[in-house]
Amino acid sequence: MPSLPPFHVAVRPVTAHELGRSWHAGCPVGPASLRTLRVSYVGFDGRPHTGAIVVHRDAAADTGRVFRRLYAARFPIRRLRPIAAYGGSDDRSLAADNTSGFNCRYAVAPGPKRWSVHAYGRAIDVNPVENPYLEGGRVLPPAGARYADRARVRPGMAVAGGVLVRAFASVGWLWGGRWASSPDWQHFSATGG
Repeated sequence: MPSLPPFHVAVRPVTAHELGRSWHAGCPVGPASLRTLRVSYVGFDGRPHTGAIVVHRDAAADTGRVFRRLYAARFPIRRLRPIAAYGGSDDRSLAADNTSGFNCRYAVAPGPKRWSVHAYGRAIDVNPVENPYLEGGRVLPPAGARYADRARVRPGMAVAGGVLVRAFASVGWLWGGRWASSPDWQHFSATGG
């Protein structure tokens, strides 16, 4: 297997304009609290790529460490773009199998309406097609239905004890795949929610 170029990460402030429809007045955090990370990642083609993700400024260092570990392990990521590239639409980003962080939206969960941890920039969804969310009989995104059976492990999947779960655990982030009633295999967060 050919060697990869060195891992690269660059962190910079983000503007309201760059956040596009993923942010609006009234969100729980403003652009000044967020950072864009441009990071190296390995695609499903086995080749190095550079992508971008928006997270809370306090999560930037941990996010860089996670992506460094994933890159070294050659864990494949389909796509890595801020939600703004999808007009702020979580559904469009999920359907594109996009790995993403910040998006000012409410949680997709039963009960009272509340901000998602993504609205604080403290959660990341990785390879959502390979790691769908099962909620109330729905598979999100729908293309993830072929990955709902977790017994057949395929590239890009989050599995207990696997590279992806260990990379986030190394910085203290928790995995939504541990939620018994509604597993969210794509979801990792600093808060566990």
